[in-house]
Amino acid sequence: MAEKEEGVINDSPIEEVRLTVPPTDDNTLPVLTFRTWVLGIPGCIILSMLNQYFYYRQALVYIPSQCVTIILYFIAKLMAKRLPRKQVRIPGTLWSFSLNPGPFNMKEHCLLSFLANAGSIFPYAFELVAVVKAFYHRNVRPLPAFLVVIATQFLGYGFAGVCTKFLVHNPYMWWPATLVDVSFYRAIHETEKRRKGQLTRLQFFLIVAVSSFAYHIVPVYFFPSVTALSFICWIWKDSVTAQQIGSGQKGLGLGSFALDWMTTSSFLGTPLATPMFVICNMFIGFIIILYVITPISYWTNVYNAKRFPIFSLEMFDADGQKYNISRIIDEKLQLDEAAYNNYSKLYFSIFYPYSKGFTFACLTSSIAHFALFYGR
Repeated sequence: MAEKEEGVINDSPIEEVRLTVPPTDDNTLPVLTFRTWVLGIPGCIILSMLNQYFYYRQALVYIPSQCVTIILYFIAKLMAKRLPRKQVRIPGTLWSFSLNPGPFNMKEHCLLSFLANAGSIFPYAFELVAVVKAFYHRNVRPLPAFLVVIATQFLGYGFAGVCTKFLVHNPYMWWPATLVDVSFYRAIHETEKRRKGQLTRLQFFLIVAVSSFAYHIVPVYFFPSVTALSFICWIWKDSVTAQQIGSGQKGLGLGSFALDWMTTSSFLGTPLATPMFVICNMFIGFIIILYVITPISYWTNVYNAKRFPIFSLEMFDADGQKYNISRIIDEKLQLDEAAYNNYSKLYFSIFYPYSKGFTFACLTSSIAHFALFYGR
């Protein structure tokens, strides 16, 4: 949020930001309050535990941080109404704090959402520990597992700290999805006078929230088949080629469409908040990789691609069967080269190396893009 210093309004150079974020800042609002610590830390821990637990279930359940943010909002409002406004002194120190510093404000709500969001997405390194225990049946000691997870997290936060000057302080490095959160906070906390024949932002939010919940119930619980409708597979149901071309789950998905919003937004997360040029850029890359490079490589049998499925995340041996990793791994989880040479080389579907290769290419291309357009 831009600040107002000595009568000068420091507004954003981005039009979308100016239309959403107010250019002034109220420095008198309390932020690190008793409510923030009492609600934020447990909310972060509980959300992290729940998402980590549900991640390994067959029916994947993900609890977004927005849900916790809304719940904490009502709890904080209740605390602001019921708790006494008295100072509590910490024994042995000169520090004191108030159980109720006043009305629950927008800054406290934002900080609660930051803490909740920190726990909503668990570290990827957890998958390393889970794979060793679940697939290789090896016990991992708590201390090495903890150090691996913490090291990867510190690496990410370290890069964020090094790049703060470019990614945070630079007003041109804005994130469109954040504007949705800002609109939500303003709709909840700011008093808005309802114009005749129109809705306030809070009323509009409630209508959309209820409608979205009702719509999600249909594909998730009542009619899950709408997540992938493929007419090609229906017409030529006995054709393997038709399944490879038309299947939305195991093939290229040509002629397949979905009525489920989660399927539609799966590759963007929130397409309504993503600029059109970003959507077009991703769509063009999607078409080139999935509908040009992958089919050409598969039907020209590059690296014996026809021996394996056109779209799969599994690993295969030379006969097209699922690869038995345990045959080439010793007791120390190291590669046994003699066993590997006697068994089979490792093969993937033709789509898998392309998807991973272009994903790594995105990392280097981001650095090149930044250097070329924002080098100065």
